[in-house]
Amino acid sequence: MDTPYGSEALSVWERPEPRPRAAPVALSREKIAATAVRLADAHGLDELSVRKLAKELGVGPMRLYDYVLNRSELLDLMVDVVHARIAGAGRHSTWRATVQAIAHATREAALEHEWFSDLLGGRPHLGPHALAVGEATAAALSRAPGVRGVDDLQRAVGALNAFLVGAVRREVTERRTTRSTGTDEAAFQAGLGPYLTRMLNTGRYPTVARLVVDGAHLDAEETFDHNLATVLDGIAGRPGA
Repeated sequence: MDTPYGSEALSVWERPEPRPRAAPVALSREKIAATAVRLADAHGLDELSVRKLAKELGVGPMRLYDYVLNRSELLDLMVDVVHARIAGAGRHSTWRATVQAIAHATREAALEHEWFSDLLGGRPHLGPHALAVGEATAAALSRAPGVRGVDDLQRAVGALNAFLVGAVRREVTERRTTRSTGTDEAAFQAGLGPYLTRMLNTGRYPTVARLVVDGAHLDAEETFDHNLATVLDGIAGRPGA
């Protein structure tokens, strides 16, 4: 394809929408992405295909390829739909409040759209809303007391993203496991409790025993907030020290 950049292929964000055509169903990338998000929310990413999406929209599969070249581009559009909500967290008066708002909005979005957690930390998210979230996050972190240059900023962004991806994926995975097995924490403890008690009574795992016996059940949101604060405390110091 000849483009303003030579023969370089344009991304889905730069290619213009196909011209409107006389057809029973009007399409747009926005409509396609919104429908795909709804299907993924209901059935997960594994059940999402261009063919199933086309059927839901009431068009032939080949017509969708006028708007997205492949499934990867479709996922990119879907991810940016979710990032539009995260971007709405907005800016706050302090760098810390801004990062906290974005982090909590990311967690809330992932809990509402569980498939989103599967795509975090994978291929770069370069849609306009994803870039807006990245800009707001990096700009806020750049104002942290311990961030004194681009190297510190890169480390701070990396540390925050690593925490977010890990925390969100773990919480979503636990929810999925509970649904798929029908086993909640109480049932899990009842099933494996006797075995675990025997193992801990050997005395070989004293710290694990302390966690199991003395540790309280932690609320997921409270834990997320506490661990996020720990990460931000570190960033507020000197990441390179």
